[in-house]
Order: sequence, then C-alpha cells, then structure tokens
Amino acid sequence: MKVGVIKEIKDKEQRVALTPAGAKTLHKAGHTVLVQAGAGQGSGFADAQYCDAGAHIVTVEQAWDADLVLKVKEPLAAEYHYLQEQILFTYFHLAGVPKTLTDTLLKQKTTAVAYETVEDAQGRLPLLAPMSAIAGNMAVTIGSYYLAKFNHGKGVQLGTVLGTRYGKVVIIGDGVVGQHAARTADGMGAQVFLGWRDCSKAAQLKRDISPALVLFESTAETLLQYLEDADLVVGAVLLHAAKAPHVVTEEMVQRMQPGSVIVDVSIDQGGCVATSRPTSHSDPVFEKYGVIHYCVTNMPGAYPVTSTMALTSATLPYVLQLAHQGPDALRADPGFGKGVNTYRGFVTSKPVAEALGLLSQYKEFASL
Repeated sequence: MKVGVIKEIKDKEQRVALTPAGAKTLHKAGHTVLVQAGAGQGSGFADAQYCDAGAHIVTVEQAWDADLVLKVKEPLAAEYHYLQEQILFTYFHLAGVPKTLTDTLLKQKTTAVAYETVEDAQGRLPLLAPMSAIAGNMAVTIGSYYLAKFNHGKGVQLGTVLGTRYGKVVIIGDGVVGQHAARTADGMGAQVFLGWRDCSKAAQLKRDISPALVLFESTAETLLQYLEDADLVVGAVLLHAAKAPHVVTEEMVQRMQPGSVIVDVSIDQGGCVATSRPTSHSDPVFEKYGVIHYCVTNMPGAYPVTSTMALTSATLPYVLQLAHQGPDALRADPGFGKGVNTYRGFVTSKPVAEALGLLSQYKEFASL
C-alpha cells in the first residue's frame, strides 16, 4: 500500500504523524512510504533520515495521492481539495470543528479514521491518551505562566514556599488530562482540587496522585463554590466523539476573580467553558470578565519532539494494520472500527452525527 505523510499547516503545528523509525517498519513490511518534504523538520527529523529509512521525499500533492494518508491534525480548508476516497488517519474532532470539513469528507467519500475515537478492549482511548497526558501537564505550566502579573494575571505563584502551598488549582474532569494536570500541579506545590465523575476512583486517585489532593463531585453547585476563588481552572471534560458540554457557565466565569486563568483543554471538542473560543499558539489568550482564557486547539504542538514520539509509538501498530488490510482491519477489530467517523459518504459516528445535525446521513460502520 502507498502511505502518505503530510506536513502540518495548522498554526505553529510542528508534529509529524510518522517517525523515520516508523517509516522503516512500513518499508520493511513492503509498503511504499511517501513523505512530504520537510514534514518531520519541526520534530527534529530531516528528510535524509526518512530516505535512509526507505521512504521517498515527495511533493504535497504526491503525499496526498496515497491509499492511506497520515496526519496529526484535521485538514484545514486549504487542504480540502486533496480529500478523495483515501483512508485518512488523524485527529479529527469533527464535533468541535467547522461542519464544512465533515461535509467535504462525505462528499468525497473519504474514510476518516479518527485517532481520538479508536477504543481498546477496555473502552479506553489509546491514541488520544498520549496527547491528553501532554496537554494535562502543559495546562498547569501554561496556566502558571499566565498567572504572572506581567501577563495581567493575579500574580499568584503555583508552588510551595517554605513549606506553605500557594495557588488554588481546580481541575474539572478526572480522565487522563485531569489526572496529569493534578500530578503536575501537586508536584509544583499548589493546592489541587479535582472534580470527579466516578466516585469509585476516589481512593485510587488520591493514592496515585497525592494524599493532599482534594476531590469533589463536579456539580453546578460545587463548581460555583470552588471556582469563585480559584487561581487556575483546567477544563478536562471529555465525552467520546461528542461535543463537550458547557459545565462552566458564563455566570461562573463572571464570579471568578480578575486575573485568574482558565485553560480549556476540551476546546478541541468545542470547549467545556461557556466563554471559551478557539485560539492559536500565535494568539493564545483572551480576557473575558477579567479572566484570562487559554484555548489553543493543538496544545501538544508546542512540544513536537515529545508529542511526536509519544503519538507515533501509540499509532504505529494501527497504521500497520491499515497498511496491511485496508478497511478490513477496521472490521476485524470493533474498537478500531469505532475510529471510523465517515465512510462511503455516511457519518459512522453517532455522537458526531448528533452534534452536527447529520443523523439523516448516519449509518453504523458495521452495516456498510
């Protein structure tokens, strides 16, 4: 099979979907790997390294003209004309991006396989997890930076000073993002409050993260209470494939203290804070009601070397299955099949169809 690797064009996105080591594995397995010139440069991989691995350095048009196309982020409008009846394997987040992308995928009958909706045997999201972990770590360090007074923040440092913890960090969501954010914030020495949705995990969370961690049930009433004097709020809410619910209302934001910071990691899926809107690495923050909002839609792109290594380590086994078997690989593994968001002109993810008002074009992948 011909496998194309695309250079990302999203703002300051330097990750790449395949390392030279991954290209070598595909090449040894008998596949043709077409890497767009410069695709790996931002992650520290030169074109020569891909050539040494057996790949071919090609133009953008040639890389897209493959049976299986690998990316990191969803295609932008400038890339829509490359979409055809190929398999495209990337992060899509279709419920949270412009509907025109889904419309184009349907029109072109592209097989859109989303990293973020592939499940393992336990129902976990193995291809979303590494980027969620990086975004969770990053949410706290970025939030700490914007709390600095020279950034119009409150001037509160997250950390322990001579044995006393300073800075209140409220994390909404106890998944991979939330747990990594909590570990980072606790490690810095802040006071950490984690809103959970599964009370059965409470003891394990305190054991795994810190005995100093404060857990609370995430409800409208408790959130209003905890957010009023929070210094940093991390939005880490995830519903598989669906648009994120606004668990933090506009009223809650209005009642927060001026100079406090919100990092909405859920922004890929539309955001879990009512006042959030997508931002970029070039223009990452805005203020609303005196509260600084950081809502960058490709947060892990800030650390492309770590992110690329972690991502491709997780995706390569799936890439190999697709290269060997094509769509049959998606049918053979039900969890892998849940990654299919569009196929043969139909939406095959019900949460996506519901979010975009496309239920009339929804069909289960297994029935097609």
